[in-house]
Amino acid sequence: MSDTAAPTVLYLVPTPIGNLEDITLRAIRVLGEVDTVLAEDTRTSGRLMQHLGLKKPMLSYHLHNEHQTVQRLLERLGKGETMALVSDAGTPGISDPGFLLVRECLAKGLKVECLPGATAFVPALLKSGFGAERFTFEGFLPVKKGRQTRLKELASETRTMIFYESPHRIVKTLEQLAETLGPDRQASVSRELTKLFEETVNGTLPELAANFAARAAIKGEIVLVVQGREKEERIKEDRYTNDRSAD
Repeated sequence: MSDTAAPTVLYLVPTPIGNLEDITLRAIRVLGEVDTVLAEDTRTSGRLMQHLGLKKPMLSYHLHNEHQTVQRLLERLGKGETMALVSDAGTPGISDPGFLLVRECLAKGLKVECLPGATAFVPALLKSGFGAERFTFEGFLPVKKGRQTRLKELASETRTMIFYESPHRIVKTLEQLAETLGPDRQASVSRELTKLFEETVNGTLPELAANFAARAAIKGEIVLVVQGREKEERIKEDRYTNDRSAD
C-alpha cells in the first residue's frame, strides 16, 4: 500500500504557546476526530481541550516515560487506533518528546502527519531583526557536560543562532556567550511570547546579561536569538592569527 493510500494513525498537533487564539481550525478538527490524545502533561492539555469543548481519552507521554510506553502505543496504532501527540505548548518534537515515537512509527510503516502551527522560535527570530535567511536552531544548551565545548563550537558560526533557555539560567547563558563570542555580539531575548506581558529586548550580550541580572524576578519561557559571526569579525581574527604565526 502506498503512503498516500495508507491512513494516518499519528498526528503531531501544535498547540498555542500562550494565546489560545493561535490554535488552528485544522488542529481543532484533528483533536476532535482522533481516538486518543497523547499529552506531555494531561492537566495542561486537559485545560486546552476543555477550552475547545472537546472530550477525548488522554494518555501521558513525556520525556520520562516515552521509552517505556512507545511499544504499547505502537501496538495500538498498528491496530488502527488514531492518536494526536501534543506538547504543553508549541510543536511536539521540538525540544519536546516526539522524535522516538515518530521514528518507530515510520520504521513500522505507520503513517505520521505533522500539522503546521505555533512554535516559539519563529516569532522570536523575526522580531530580533537579524538575518532569517540562514539560521541554526540550537534548542537548550547542555546544562553541564559538554556545555563549554558546544559554546566554543558556536564561536565560528556565521548563521543566526536560536536557543531556548529557562528564566533561572538566562543570565549565566548570556554571560558565557559574551565570554565566548565577544562583548560586541548583538542578541535578542524574547519571553512570554503571544501573552499579555510579551517582551523582546535587544542589545549586546553583556548589556542583556546586565539587564536581566538587575531584575528581581524573571518569568516565562525564553527564546534567545544571537547574531552570527560577521565577515569583518572573521577577518580581524584571521589577521590576528597570522600576525601571531609570524612572531
